[in-house]
Amino acid sequence: MIETYPEIREAVTRLCAKFPGQYWRECDRQMAYPAEFVQALTEAGWLSALIPEAYGGAGLPLSAGAAILEEIHKSGANAGACHAQMYTMGTLLRHGSEAQKQKYLPSIADGSLRLQAFGVTEPSSGTDTGALTTTATLTKDHYVINGQKIWTSRAEHSDLMILLARTTPLTEGMKSTHGLSVFILDMREALNNGLTIHPIKTMMNHATTEVFFDNVQVSTDNLIGEEGKGFRYILSGMNAERILIAAECIGDAKWLIDKATNYAKDRSVFGRAIGQNQGVQFPIAKAYANMRAAELMVNEALRLYEAGESPGAEANMAKMLAADASNEAANVAVQTHGGFGFAEEYDIERKFRETRLYQVAPVSTNLILSYLAEHTLGLPRSY
Repeated sequence: MIETYPEIREAVTRLCAKFPGQYWRECDRQMAYPAEFVQALTEAGWLSALIPEAYGGAGLPLSAGAAILEEIHKSGANAGACHAQMYTMGTLLRHGSEAQKQKYLPSIADGSLRLQAFGVTEPSSGTDTGALTTTATLTKDHYVINGQKIWTSRAEHSDLMILLARTTPLTEGMKSTHGLSVFILDMREALNNGLTIHPIKTMMNHATTEVFFDNVQVSTDNLIGEEGKGFRYILSGMNAERILIAAECIGDAKWLIDKATNYAKDRSVFGRAIGQNQGVQFPIAKAYANMRAAELMVNEALRLYEAGESPGAEANMAKMLAADASNEAANVAVQTHGGFGFAEEYDIERKFRETRLYQVAPVSTNLILSYLAEHTLGLPRSY
């Protein structure tokens, strides 16, 4: 049985109430980073909830992190500006040395350092991580990084980056995911020393960027774990990432369904509430049923994760089903509101754009289906 954390949810809801729709609309209009909201979450300790107490965090399980993120989205806010701080630190926590953990985790926990950037995807490789070409060349006591990353969200608002780069050249017969290593990059030192960041404008306010490395130096002390095993280290945190993103989608779906339901009750056309019409109420009811089904899969993935298992299939299904549920709820909310669904003041169109992202990121639906086909159903590998 997964803990529901009613007290945490209530506290997060109270915090989010201080940042109403008007705040998010203004950030969205200006494509501005919600710095005040992120600072409030940091000061309240929610972003350090999963960091062990020994390093200054709350030491809570993944289900607590899922509750926090779900409640943020259920309140109409958007955790995309900072949610990576919950799961990217897992690479450092699980595979970093004690010296690295002591150096970084307490500062991440108290908010004096932000770890929100994750440098993996490249323009030419996409989801084919083994095909990345960013290199890290060892010279004496440091590595020299050269290459490029794309869709590196929050890079402009992060002090540290978890970076995946190739330390061993890919040769014929070598498995493509071998020879990759993970580093913790201090971007404060790297900026103006070979690191440049270019913002990418997108359909939603997501603060994503393209990052270029031109002979950026990283100390050997910043290599996480063993050289060449970085892909495995990154992979070990992906289940947590998918589950947490799924929880956000459940929150989005709940907010959108609530908005559609209330509007259908209040809006009268032809002398009756539009929610009295089955053509309006059935899509809302179906969106609710699909959200609840997805929520059960999220809870199952959390249960297995916290039992120490490796719920690859469940985490992937939770993310896919929750993203589908939130996308369906967004469509229903727009359709229920009619023309008002496109008006900024209702926040429906903003949420429509924000939750649409999760059909694609952090892993696309097609890749999830390929994973299930191969690893769960035993079908031939398709890529």
